[in-house]
Amino acid sequence: MSSYLDPVHPSRHTPYTDVPKDVMDYLRYLETIINRSPRTVNGYYIDLRTFFRFLVRYRSQAPADQPLEQISAAGLDTGFIRAVTKEEIYEYLYYLSSQRQNQPAARARKLSSIKGFFHYMTAKAGILESDPSEDISVPALRKALPKYLSLEESIDLLKNIQSDFYERDFCIITLFLNCGMRLSELVGIDLTDFKEDTIRIVGKGDKERLVYLNPACMGALRTYIDARAKLPNLRDKNALFISQRTGKRLGNRRVEQIVDNCLRAAGLDGKGYSPHKLRHTAATLMYRHGDVDMLALKEILGHEHVSTTEIYTHINTQKLQDAANASPLSRMKFSPPAPERPLDGDDAAEDRPEEQP
Repeated sequence: MSSYLDPVHPSRHTPYTDVPKDVMDYLRYLETIINRSPRTVNGYYIDLRTFFRFLVRYRSQAPADQPLEQISAAGLDTGFIRAVTKEEIYEYLYYLSSQRQNQPAARARKLSSIKGFFHYMTAKAGILESDPSEDISVPALRKALPKYLSLEESIDLLKNIQSDFYERDFCIITLFLNCGMRLSELVGIDLTDFKEDTIRIVGKGDKERLVYLNPACMGALRTYIDARAKLPNLRDKNALFISQRTGKRLGNRRVEQIVDNCLRAAGLDGKGYSPHKLRHTAATLMYRHGDVDMLALKEILGHEHVSTTEIYTHINTQKLQDAANASPLSRMKFSPPAPERPLDGDDAAEDRPEEQP
C-alpha cells in the first residue's frame, strides 16, 4: 500500500499533492480540526486518490487499459468533483468488488471515505449544493466474533519464544497479552512514558490513557531494559523497542514479523493470529478470567464507546454455559418408551396374517 507516512516518524508525512486541491483541503481539515491521527488521514488519502483515479479513467480521460496507479488525480478541479453522480459511485463500488476483489469490509471503508469527503464539501465547506453519496447504503457486514488465543495457547506462546533478542521479544509479547495495546501504540512507546507501575499510551486521535502494569509486565520490562542498555549502537535513545542491528525504533512491520516468528515457534502459525489478535486475547482473558467489567475494559483498551467493548461479552463461554444450564429443562434425561404389551389370544389372532391355501 502506497503511503506518504514517514516510517520512522509516523506522525509526519509529505504533502498530499497527487489528489485534487479540494481533497487536500479535506485532509487538512481532518488532521487539524477533527484531530484525526496521521495514519487515519493517510487512509482517507489513499481511498480518495483511488476513487478519483478511477473516475478519470471511467470518464475516458485516460486510456481504458491504463492501470490506476499510473493515472494522476492531481489538478482535478471543483467542476470535476461537482459532476460526480450516484451512478459513478455505484460503478466504483462494483469495480472494487469485481476487479479488485475487495470484501464488504474494505468496500464499506472506502465508501465511508467518499461519504466523509462529500459531507465536508456540502455541510462543512459549502462548496457543493448536493451530496451524491448521501443515499448510498454501506455494504452489509457479517458480524464476526474477535479471534483470540486461549489461555493455554497464550501460555504456550510465552514459553516457546525463540529469538536472537529474547528479552525484547518476550517483553513485546508480554505487553500485548497483558495490556491489550494496539500495534501502533506499542511501537510508539518511549522510555519517558513510564511512571512507577503505569505506562502512558498514545492511542487513536492522539488520545492519551494510562495503563497499569502487572508484575509480569514489570518483570519483562526490567529484564529487557537491562539488555537494551548493553547495546553498543543506540540511536533512538528514547524509543523503548529498538532494533538490535540498527539501534533504531522498531517499525510496525518489524513487530509483525517478530510476532509471526514467535507464533511459529509455538506451533500457532497458520491460525490467523496477529498483533491485533493478541490485543483481542488480552481483552478476552481479562473479561473471562479476571471478571473485569465493561467500563474498566473500555478504558484499558482505549475505546471511545463502550458499545465497541461489548463485543467481548459474547465470548464469555462460561456465562453462556451457565445460562444454558439455567433452563428448567436442562436436567431432563433420556428415558426410553415402555415396551409394548405382547399380543395373545384373540388380539394376536386379529394381527396374524391370513394363511394362504
